[in-house]
Amino acid sequence: MHDKILIKGARQHNLKNINVEIPKNKLVVITGLSGSGKSTLAFDTIYAEGQRRYVESLSAYARQFLELMDKPDVDSIDGLSPAISIQQKTTSKNPRSTVGTVTEIYDYLRLLYARIGMPHCPKCGRKIASQSVDSITESVIKTAEGQSVLIMGPAVQAKKGTYEKLFEDFKRDGFSRIRLDGEVINLEDERPQTPRLDKQKKHTIDVIVDRLKPSPEEKSRLFESIQSALKVGNGVVIVSANNKDTMYSQHNACPHCGISIGEIEPRTFSFNSPFGACQGCNGLGIKIEFDPDLIIPDKQKSILDGAIKPWTGRFATFRSSMLKDVGRRFGFDLATPISKMTAQQLQVILYGTDENIRYSYESRYSDSRWEYSGAFEGVIPNLDRIYKQSESDGKREALMEFMRERPCERCNGLRLKEEALAVRISDKSIMQVCSLSIDDCYRFFQDLELSETEMQIARTILKEILSRLEFLRNVGLNYLTLDRMSATLSGGESQRIRLATQIGSNLTGVLYVLD
Repeated sequence: MHDKILIKGARQHNLKNINVEIPKNKLVVITGLSGSGKSTLAFDTIYAEGQRRYVESLSAYARQFLELMDKPDVDSIDGLSPAISIQQKTTSKNPRSTVGTVTEIYDYLRLLYARIGMPHCPKCGRKIASQSVDSITESVIKTAEGQSVLIMGPAVQAKKGTYEKLFEDFKRDGFSRIRLDGEVINLEDERPQTPRLDKQKKHTIDVIVDRLKPSPEEKSRLFESIQSALKVGNGVVIVSANNKDTMYSQHNACPHCGISIGEIEPRTFSFNSPFGACQGCNGLGIKIEFDPDLIIPDKQKSILDGAIKPWTGRFATFRSSMLKDVGRRFGFDLATPISKMTAQQLQVILYGTDENIRYSYESRYSDSRWEYSGAFEGVIPNLDRIYKQSESDGKREALMEFMRERPCERCNGLRLKEEALAVRISDKSIMQVCSLSIDDCYRFFQDLELSETEMQIARTILKEILSRLEFLRNVGLNYLTLDRMSATLSGGESQRIRLATQIGSNLTGVLYVLD
């Protein structure tokens, strides 16, 4: 085994037939004046030959997917290991690439949240847990033993209607009592047999399945009653004790709001997947939209003076003619400065109106005259349509001048669906963890308190997360956050992230060539 890399007769580029011995398993620095051949020796000779030899050792099928580097101009190189090059350049221009995804820490976070994350209702914030009939029965005995309780199945929650047929169905199925808008009613009473409801009002109807005092001796009866109530309530049961309701659900759904978050999987937390990405921004966290302030930069100008910047030039006469007819309907003329218009008038100009407007247009180049009726599209919808439909890169680039990046209003820039953001560990969502600095994130997981069962599930995942965070701290990137976009990193930061990622892979016998 060679303990050195032996280079003989290196003549690549401006190297002058040099011979070099480089010790292995050491940090070796190549220094010199600009243009002296440092990069040629490191990258174009040592790395190129190490990579070429490794690729040549692969099968013909595998090689077709890899770019084979040219053989460097050198007599011989002995003692080479498979080489990895890490240069100072931005990692990725892809807006979906973040520090978390590049280092693979986010992949482990997705797995962690899918395994031990606690789902909450996105609307009311209550914890959501799917429970079996056995676990619900045990919980009721534990919390209400000896108390008189009602076991109910929620049939209708705050919906309008008379529900006459529903009441008849309840009686046919053997249920004689219901709780209607908080009041217990016996359906078998003679006055009247069927409650008469105002169809314009919202009603809440719960079917009373049983009334009993929970105890270990009554466990079998309680189990059957809960099972029946769950069937009536489509997986939800209400247990009322001392006029206080407790809801239990067999699904990952909020029994109070009726919101279901479905099965929690790693892809639930992926902003690169339709299963997890916010539908408002497709997982980007930002939306590029036309900005009224860029479309009308000078509010003191009138439309005739060219206030609507993208509507100057070609077709300006036709558009001005349209706006003249729109102005006739909404009380403004083209000579009025934008700053003097009302909010409604400016809204119509920018976003259009569905009202039917009669237009007339006379050509400047002929005696032609057109008249027609229709809605007014508005400046921004018009520009947006052209931007989306145009196949011309030049036209789309020109329109970008009037667009601006804004955080997505639906997810507040957090990239994920609200259901994914409602899953928490130690009261933090996955994106809240990603917004922490590397140092704070490391401390969060170091101090994380988990139950014995949760720790058994998460131990290996946490080890990988902490290991990668530790590498990032060791290369001086403790100030970065995991949600930082890769495109915003400097060349040096990108290089250190790649280095930390490579070290975290625990490969041995690898030759690293750093710029």
